[in-house]
Amino acid sequence: MRVSQFMTHNVITLQENSTIKQAAEMFIGHSIDGAPVVDEKGGVKGIFTKTHLYRALVGGYDLATPVKLLMKEKVYTINADSLADEAWRIAQKKRVGRLPVLDNQGKLVAMMTRTNIVQAFEHKMLETINWLNAILDSAPNGIYAIDHDGIIAVYNKAAERLTGIKSDVVLGKNIREFNFDAQILEVLKAGKPQFSPKMRINDRLVVANRTPILSGPSVVGAVAVLQDISELTSVSRELSETTELYEELDAIVNSSFDGIIVVDKNGNIIKQNQAFAKMGLQIESIINNLSKQAVEQNKPVTLAHRLTDGRELLLTANPVCRIDDSNITSLAINCRDITELNNLRRQVQASQELSEVYHLELETLKTKYLGHTIVCESQAMRNVLDLAVRVARVDSTILITGESGVGKDVVTRLIHKASKRAGEPFIRINCGAIPENLLESELFGYESGAFTGAKREGKPGMMELAHKGTLFLDEIAELPLALQVKLLNVIQEREVSRLGGVKPISVDIRLIAATNKNLVEMLKKGRFREDLYYRLNVVPINIPPLRERQGDIPALIIHFLRKFNEKYHFNKSISPDAMEYLTRYFWPGNVRELENLIERLMVINASDIIDAKSLPTAFLKPSHDRQTLGVGLGTEKELLEELYQRLQSTRKVAETLGINQSTVVRKMKKYNIKPITR
Repeated sequence: MRVSQFMTHNVITLQENSTIKQAAEMFIGHSIDGAPVVDEKGGVKGIFTKTHLYRALVGGYDLATPVKLLMKEKVYTINADSLADEAWRIAQKKRVGRLPVLDNQGKLVAMMTRTNIVQAFEHKMLETINWLNAILDSAPNGIYAIDHDGIIAVYNKAAERLTGIKSDVVLGKNIREFNFDAQILEVLKAGKPQFSPKMRINDRLVVANRTPILSGPSVVGAVAVLQDISELTSVSRELSETTELYEELDAIVNSSFDGIIVVDKNGNIIKQNQAFAKMGLQIESIINNLSKQAVEQNKPVTLAHRLTDGRELLLTANPVCRIDDSNITSLAINCRDITELNNLRRQVQASQELSEVYHLELETLKTKYLGHTIVCESQAMRNVLDLAVRVARVDSTILITGESGVGKDVVTRLIHKASKRAGEPFIRINCGAIPENLLESELFGYESGAFTGAKREGKPGMMELAHKGTLFLDEIAELPLALQVKLLNVIQEREVSRLGGVKPISVDIRLIAATNKNLVEMLKKGRFREDLYYRLNVVPINIPPLRERQGDIPALIIHFLRKFNEKYHFNKSISPDAMEYLTRYFWPGNVRELENLIERLMVINASDIIDAKSLPTAFLKPSHDRQTLGVGLGTEKELLEELYQRLQSTRKVAETLGINQSTVVRKMKKYNIKPITR
């Protein structure tokens, strides 16, 4: 209800300059007790009532005094489109008897008095009563109510149909005068409800629900709701059979391993089985599209779809029609998760392909040098191996250079096996791994009593033990200057003098030295003897780092896979994407790092296929960002942290990266990587 429906038009108004006398004459002439004061444009400026008039007379004001001096300026107004309820709230809250009604331009158009408000609520009450009666009459169940004396006050149309008695006959009469429901008086007396008792009215089986009507703690009446169940009894048996059939079908659908959903023609899900619910799929758009295609083509439609989490689905929508109607009423969609099936298929296919690749690669990429198998593919590495085999036939001293982990030891052993000394001793000593105070005795040996703790019978050095064979001095750059002099003498004179000894011992050895340092720079800094350098560098062999011979990486990976499959009795392979990442990697630790990584991946991964997700994050970085340690500065820290957390040893990190342990410790301090405390 709007204010405009009940407001009083033709408002009597006063002007701001109207006098008290004019106001009094207006009040008498129109029998009103107040009027709004407006300006020239019709805007409300205040309100002047009889109370203001009485105050003026008592106060001795002149009758010519303008009402604007006495009017109430604060006026509560309301818009003509406002609800009548709002007018009532303002009148009650602000204690005002009338409200000026304004239009949307703020001009006075009418007044809303208390009388108008009462009329509005009287109208609303009548509408509500009519509305409630209409609701009661539209209800399918019979409804009637009695007051505390048993007088029938409510009686709807459905009650008329059930009892056969019209409302104008029973309304206002005591229910005792009729025989259709005497039990409602028991509810009135006891104040307790009765639910679902059955009774017969006019040969109709009826269920009655009777409830007391309470006003506070007092019972002021009772209401009964009657439901005709005559027809329900006849269909109860059919319903029971239908329910059993539905439950059986529902059990069958829920026992399906595939997800099954029923949708309407617009793709809205009506029902789903447990398998689909467990899948936890959010594929409304796919279902809508599939349903639309099936409806348009009026035949089953199948669609394959991959989810963002990698799962693969096969969905088939089948249109459903009623037996007696060709129009599609719904669609049954079968949803099968084929992720595992496809994974198995891809794994089998990948395994077959990789097996063929492995067989081909291992047959074509293995180059046998006098029974010593070395895996290579790049021309650079083939040139190194060809040179090694050629110089193996002579006894020239060889200096092998290259980064840690490139395979200097492997090439050295190849030279020994390819030489005429293959049946003689191969002695390897790491000059950087033995303390300086022990290195001399290890290399040159000692006589009895040469120093405290020396064996009584003395001990031959590595050079003596290598007689007739090959002596491999690894990390030659770590040899102290004092021992460089003695080594130079051995090379020149082919004689060895033990510590504490006076008689030189002749030796026939093939000398091979190796280093990952720049000996030329060490010459300039006085840390390596120039004469020794030229004695060693008769035949230089430089082994390029793995990053400069990327063609070797796939072959090496395949070789190490086969090696560790045989060692650990595995049957593991590598995916093409993982192979791609490893081929592009910088490999600061070269072949040694690659071998360690392949072994680690095969041991720690449960899957039989090593894919890109199995690789450490450092191997997934763009190769052009890598610098020191094979990666950029930010990634270098990440790589160190990841390896250290996984291996929990600076020594193992150094071995994995193919660098010195001291370098790892220094860089951990640089990046503030805290040691693990146990």
